[in-house]
Amino acid sequence: MSPGEREAEIPPERDVEPTNERPVDRRENQVVPPWNAARGKGPELISDLFCPMSELPKTYSPNEVEKEIYQRWLASGFFNPDNLPGRRGKPFVISMPPPNITGELHLGHALGMTVQDLLIRFERMRGRRTLWVPGTDHAAIATQVVVERALKKEGIDRVAMGREKFLEHVWAWKEQYGARIIDQVQRLGASADWSRQRFTMDDGMGRAVQTAFVRLHREGLIYRGERIIHWCPDCQTGISDIEVDHQQTPGTLWYLRYPLSDESGSILVATTRPETMLGDTAVAVHPDDQRYRELIGKTVRLPIVDRDIPIIADPRIEREFGTGAVKVTPAHDPLDWELGQTHHLPAISVIGQDGRITANGGPLAGRTVAEARRDVVARFEALSLLDRQEDYVHSVAMCSRSKTIIEPMISLQWFVSMKPLAAKAIAAVKKGQTKIVPERFEKTYFHWLENIRDWNISRQIWWGHRLPVWYRTTDGQEEVRVAIDSPGAGWRQDEDTLDTWFSSGLWTFSTLGWPGQTKDLKRFHPTDVMETGWDILFFWVARMMMLSLHFLGTVPFKTIYLHGLILDAEGKKMSKSKGTGIDPLPMQEKYGTDAVRLSLLIGNAPGMDFRMSEEKIAGYRNFANKLWNISRFAIAHQHDPAPKTPSVADRWILARMSDVVDQTTTTIEQYQFSTAGQTLYDFVWHDVADWYLEWSKIEPNPAVLMEVIRTTMKLLHPFMPFITERIWGELGAEELLLVAPWPKKKRRSADSASLIKSFARHQSIVSRLRVFRLHAQLGAGVGEVVADDQEARIWGALAGISLRVVRRLPVSGETRPIVVESVTFQFPAEAVARFDGWREKEGQRLSQYVAAIKAKLANEKFRAHAPATIIAGEEEKIARAEAELQALQ
Repeated sequence: MSPGEREAEIPPERDVEPTNERPVDRRENQVVPPWNAARGKGPELISDLFCPMSELPKTYSPNEVEKEIYQRWLASGFFNPDNLPGRRGKPFVISMPPPNITGELHLGHALGMTVQDLLIRFERMRGRRTLWVPGTDHAAIATQVVVERALKKEGIDRVAMGREKFLEHVWAWKEQYGARIIDQVQRLGASADWSRQRFTMDDGMGRAVQTAFVRLHREGLIYRGERIIHWCPDCQTGISDIEVDHQQTPGTLWYLRYPLSDESGSILVATTRPETMLGDTAVAVHPDDQRYRELIGKTVRLPIVDRDIPIIADPRIEREFGTGAVKVTPAHDPLDWELGQTHHLPAISVIGQDGRITANGGPLAGRTVAEARRDVVARFEALSLLDRQEDYVHSVAMCSRSKTIIEPMISLQWFVSMKPLAAKAIAAVKKGQTKIVPERFEKTYFHWLENIRDWNISRQIWWGHRLPVWYRTTDGQEEVRVAIDSPGAGWRQDEDTLDTWFSSGLWTFSTLGWPGQTKDLKRFHPTDVMETGWDILFFWVARMMMLSLHFLGTVPFKTIYLHGLILDAEGKKMSKSKGTGIDPLPMQEKYGTDAVRLSLLIGNAPGMDFRMSEEKIAGYRNFANKLWNISRFAIAHQHDPAPKTPSVADRWILARMSDVVDQTTTTIEQYQFSTAGQTLYDFVWHDVADWYLEWSKIEPNPAVLMEVIRTTMKLLHPFMPFITERIWGELGAEELLLVAPWPKKKRRSADSASLIKSFARHQSIVSRLRVFRLHAQLGAGVGEVVADDQEARIWGALAGISLRVVRRLPVSGETRPIVVESVTFQFPAEAVARFDGWREKEGQRLSQYVAAIKAKLANEKFRAHAPATIIAGEEEKIARAEAELQALQ
């Protein structure tokens, strides 16, 4: 607590208001997104939902059905856990990471929302009371910048307008545009409980933020003091770490000579920011650096400002940088600030909040940073103290919004003492109370929390939660009071607002009514999963861990699932300016939402960056069409006569389906969504479409085919909710697929393995006959085989070859045999000769291909420079080619 600051006396009843109801918020849900127009509640509407929309048309048109289906889901009320019938046991809860109200839906949003919706739909179908709490973030600086720019276009100055009028404009802007992002989230199919939608600036959230600030201050964890912060001269505020972009920038490394005060020589320092030398208060070297051992303890005469400063030793100095001697400017560099604290150095601010040199800069006062840099270099050169300068690429901190260079500077701000909070967050993960997926990010999490610095939470802007801090001056001394409400007449409230991450750090429990003891808070906290990008683990997820553990004594979520970042087709970061960015909304309109969702899930491993392209989305649109056509065929033939006994294909597909249910369920439980999606993709496209459906055209069994379709719709629903719900409506179901029971895992029957192996033999025979027909140029030719009549009929029909069953293959110069899976077929000799010719050429080509790759891998220079992923890719090519060679034989 700073001198003169007085502890707040907060009566407990003003701190927490126990209640069993969720707070009603004055500004909550004033804007209803178009996709949320129908907000029915309760099962009384369900009877209207089961009627088929219409007969399945020949082609699936997503734009014609997606909005209608979403309205049906909304009208059912099943997004609300209170309306889910017969649900007992522990609920399953996710808090939606709140998108900014300034934002447009981008692929990162789409990925996160898709993963969360997949989990919610999966657990809802498994009988859990699922709650997905949605909301939006006020995005303090971003929103203020947007509104301020709009006002400037009208010739209106924010400062001249005043705080109250400006905030009225911001609220009006929020009401007009703030719901756009929610509308876009709904278009993705998000099955969140919109009746519980929250906004970080609604009244209930404001109460939570004020209570948290007051409690932390009362406990000595929030304090006011002067420390180094990130300052944006353009936004005119301190900003958080996540609002800083570090860009590798070409620059210059200047070598400056500082004369020793005793005139016995000089010491040479290297710097990329010569203008800050005006605020130097020391020169530092490493204590083990033999070059400077005799100089430690001496002083130098600082040019231009003519000030004596000491030469100090500190083990944090990098001997390899520049000359090994560095200038120390505690007021304008985070490391230098720490050196200053350790060595009790004064901190002299020479760059002001306006980005100009202060009066402490002596003769350069009033100049911009760029002007001062040129002037300092020129003066050192004139004094023969500029030794040299070199081109140098270094990391420059930029404001992510204004693209202005960040100025580290000392400022009187409000901070949270983080070490005590971090210790609990570290322990919670180490004890397994919260697990991080993928596990490798635990090391990063621990490293950041173990080296955490105090958090600057005050911002010099108007839009946001205003600090619950009050000031008055009595007898020339400033008094400070921290309280939710004004202490009385004569007190003025702090002009600053809180960092957005402070309010969102309370998100999982403030959205459920905290600080009140609400029913929702008791039932639904802690939540189950926090899904977000790995790049936000420190800036938000760790803060939620710390604040929940502190205020509630529990972790905010049991699992942290981190997804990777999305790259373009070439593996580079997407860029709108370069034309490599992908806007999900046009892709949804062009290919359908389900195709976009599936493209985001398949090929995306936890925590791994992955590639996206329009071609990938188009491919999954084709998959949706395939699913549609399979379902149309099944529905059209569902009343056809059924056989008395199931065929080998019927028993095989049911065994495969049992395996797929088990694999899909297990991989979703393990957060392996890509594996689960790929399993379903392969099952539908290959097992069902390529094999079982074609077999069904020869030996139909409508009952088995419909069972396969129903189960497939259930398994695919979390991945592709719209098309599966649309098809489900035509299958005679008496409930929405949204709440249909998830298929149960089944024990493998004793003959499952033999069934699958037996059917694999049929697949091999048909596949090889197809290859033979193609390369033998068989056309509509006829072959002969000694086999069961039914088997031969199926093989021939599936391979597109007319097979005649004979008791014994004739010996003739006009025909020649081929053997497939121990079955001998006989075809015209000229056809077999053509096939042998192709097989020989293909074998030579593959052998040469394998030899070339092996030669490349044998090259030591290639292995030394090629990334491991490239080498692994080449080895995979060899494996595939050798498998093809084996098949040719």
